[in-house]
Amino acid sequence: MGMNEKVKTWTPEEASACGMMIALHAQAAPERPAILSQSGDRTFGALNAHCNQLVRAFRSAGLQAGDGVALICANRPEFVEVIGACQRSGIRVTPINWHLTGEEMGYIVDNCEAKAVVADARFAAAVREAVQQAPNARFLLAVGGKIDGFLDYGDALAEQPAENIEDPSLGQPMLYTSGTTGHPKGVHRTSPAPPMMTDVLSKTAAFRPGEDLGLVTGPLYHAAPLALNMSFPLANGVGLVLMDRWDAEETLRLVDRHSVTHTHVVPTMFHRMLQLPDDVKSKYDLSSLRWVLHGAAPCPEDTKRRTIEWLGPVVYEYYAATEGGGIFITSEEWLKKPGSVGRAVAGVVAEVHDEEHRKLPPGEVGTIYFRAPESGRFTYFKDTEKTASAYHDNYYTMGDKGYVDEDGYFFLTGRSAEQIISGGVNIYPAEIDAVLITHPAVLDVATIGVPDDEWGEAVRGVVQLLPGTEPSEDLAAELIEHCHAHLARYKCPRAIDFISELPRLPTGKILRRIVREPYWAGHGKSI
Repeated sequence: MGMNEKVKTWTPEEASACGMMIALHAQAAPERPAILSQSGDRTFGALNAHCNQLVRAFRSAGLQAGDGVALICANRPEFVEVIGACQRSGIRVTPINWHLTGEEMGYIVDNCEAKAVVADARFAAAVREAVQQAPNARFLLAVGGKIDGFLDYGDALAEQPAENIEDPSLGQPMLYTSGTTGHPKGVHRTSPAPPMMTDVLSKTAAFRPGEDLGLVTGPLYHAAPLALNMSFPLANGVGLVLMDRWDAEETLRLVDRHSVTHTHVVPTMFHRMLQLPDDVKSKYDLSSLRWVLHGAAPCPEDTKRRTIEWLGPVVYEYYAATEGGGIFITSEEWLKKPGSVGRAVAGVVAEVHDEEHRKLPPGEVGTIYFRAPESGRFTYFKDTEKTASAYHDNYYTMGDKGYVDEDGYFFLTGRSAEQIISGGVNIYPAEIDAVLITHPAVLDVATIGVPDDEWGEAVRGVVQLLPGTEPSEDLAAELIEHCHAHLARYKCPRAIDFISELPRLPTGKILRRIVREPYWAGHGKSI
């Protein structure tokens, strides 16, 4: 399937404005590899054709610009096609974490007002449960196999023409980020956020279309792999190798086999690759790597230094989140400022504020805030109260604590005690507390993150039992299994500790910071 010569050709400016960057590269090099994966390959021409067919399939089912689509899919070509189709048709697409339970998925499918769901048959059981909670989701497509009640994705596309649509309009992804109050929230924009980091990312990546190849290491439902590991290279004409599941040695093998030039990782991946035996690491040629971007979680200084020594000065770090941000650092800068996450990029104003929202001078620890852009501001979908609380005098924060030095480099010293980051994944204790408290033996609970050499933090439940209930290893195991029945496994505590009484304020609120302190004693940073 290729491009129809009679349809409009695109300039880069036009293609970018309406989500047609894949079409732009299909126009220039239709046979250039765009996707290489265990689930199939795509050239740019075929990828573009499938995007057009999917737009028409959505429209034939009654979807139009502004409507929502939920995507529950592993790293396979169809994931990219759904994103590409929505980007060019004005449709709001919400990728959903496929590790979630059916109940958790269902909340998001319903909350994002999805009229269509595209789902991977690998997750059929959870998907079927999810759509039962979302009565507005009427157009259901299954990829990679059958799901009861779903149409076959390939059959739906085959019925539609493949040439470029005549009326593209830019669609926006709406990813969900959990909140400390429980249910996840959609980060919604009606117009694109200003591309504050585009210049520094483009300059350091220095893409060479037709020569370079990116490696997607993480699940594409996450914000960083979606934006930086998939959309960014593809928009620049660079094809991708999709990993189905991450593995340390497999990463090295794929870099060697495909001469991968660009990738995005989280610090846990650095840690695991460094742990490989020297004879395994030396088997693979990694000299093609020019750009290894990392973020999503703090990286231990020793891990980062050893990684730079191993791979060379090709490691770049950013500090941002689904809501926004824009701090960046190169390997050379980091070696001069070890531990820093970088300086604010051009166009971004980042400051450290005290509890009264006053700007602090260099060296003083406070909360890191970003000035909100004039256009493309985010809102939390259908949650005006949470949106209002995210901003203060035109600034917003991700809740991280830190300081800035006299040269403008930011250092993280801690984080809101309500959030745990394990292996680059955000986990929110309130959601786990709400499950543990339902167990008949539990009086109260404070879920916290504790130090973990591999994951950065590990989830641990600190439980106060009902009077007359005795703590035991069997009860701890029972509480963990109780969580497994209601939550995705990555959210569940790996261990349960019992405490006679949880520290509280006079109001009754648990002082989670006090609960955390013994676990972090001697670890320096409380991250």
